[in-house]
Amino acid sequence: MHDIKFIRANPEAFDLGMRKRGLPAQSAKILELDEKRRKSLTEIQELQKKKNDLAKAVGLAKKNGENADAILVESKKVSEELQKLESETGEQGALENLLAELPNIPADDVPVGEEEVANKEIRKWGIPGKFNFPAKQHFEIGEKLGLMDFEAAAKISGARFVVLKGALAKMERALVSFFLDHNTKEFGYTEIVPPFLVRDNAVYGTGQLPKFSEDLFQTTNGYWLIPTAEVPLTNLVTDSIQDEGKLPLRYTAYTPCFRSEAGAAGKDTRGMIRMHQFSKVELVSITHPDKSKEEHERMVACAEAILQKLGLPYRVVLLSSVAGFCNEKTYDLEVWLTGQNAYREISSCSNDGAFQARRMKARFKGNNSKEIQFVHTLNGSALPIGRTIVAILENYQNADGSVNIPEALQKYMDGEKIIK
Repeated sequence: MHDIKFIRANPEAFDLGMRKRGLPAQSAKILELDEKRRKSLTEIQELQKKKNDLAKAVGLAKKNGENADAILVESKKVSEELQKLESETGEQGALENLLAELPNIPADDVPVGEEEVANKEIRKWGIPGKFNFPAKQHFEIGEKLGLMDFEAAAKISGARFVVLKGALAKMERALVSFFLDHNTKEFGYTEIVPPFLVRDNAVYGTGQLPKFSEDLFQTTNGYWLIPTAEVPLTNLVTDSIQDEGKLPLRYTAYTPCFRSEAGAAGKDTRGMIRMHQFSKVELVSITHPDKSKEEHERMVACAEAILQKLGLPYRVVLLSSVAGFCNEKTYDLEVWLTGQNAYREISSCSNDGAFQARRMKARFKGNNSKEIQFVHTLNGSALPIGRTIVAILENYQNADGSVNIPEALQKYMDGEKIIK
């Protein structure tokens, strides 16, 4: 959510931010609605005062034994006008609706333009492997091993689901433990087991509602299935005032995630890249505004460290200004997939500034000040389990169809070194 005070004071800067997002200027319409709303609120205050004054006048007239009929008639008229104006003001909601659907303003160092052109590669790690045999894609490997079954999943649930068996099911469990141990023991995140079903206010707070409702799954009684643990983890501070001394708050959680993939028709229809249900370990940080940039780099380093321990080549890409919605700045980590001969996204780490905090009313109070400010929120994947399995299968495959298990993961798989 945007700060209306900032827009009033900096309409040109706000419009520039929207243009970087690929949108037309918005400030004129916003300020028009804002002026109309403020005028209505002023009129309401004046009518309320008049109503109170008339009520006192009625009481005084009765006390003095005077006829108060004329005053009562006027008071009724004022009450009707007040009720009508309050109803109109409440029903308008146009300003709030508009602000709720506009994306955050990109940070100054975010490259401007379309993703395919403006995304900026920051660095690479590792050397993509070269095999002396034709590299297979993960679903070919998994199906040949008899450990990845899309047909069985389709009979149960339809497309974009998978059943993992045996060693791959065990690998999913191993990766969860490996990721959580890494995040908690080495980077100091607090492990959380959050709800997987949330209410409207939670998905509104993190920006999925109202604009992206089609990407979500909703139950018949109004709950939303979480698309990522970012939703419940970030909402742990909703409608609260934190002590500055307790910041940053760092949370990590393993959860299933559910996405309708409404805009993914025809994309990645084979395999585990884009699923309706997948598992992920998420990172969320709640920080002081002065520390969020530093925290962002720290979060990216956490996700990178996991990929390095697994020996998976990757690159870090700074996304362009049109990417995302809540984010001021986002780094994507793209892992090398030998079977596809391409880098594919495996993690996004975003600094959302105060954008989500305003929607959630998440604030903090300074240690040496009475001033209450909005926190900054950050989130990142470390990492999605399915895509990590994809990367391991494609980068550690052997000519005979077997797959080596990364050394860092072997102790989580009872010392096993290879999947045959």
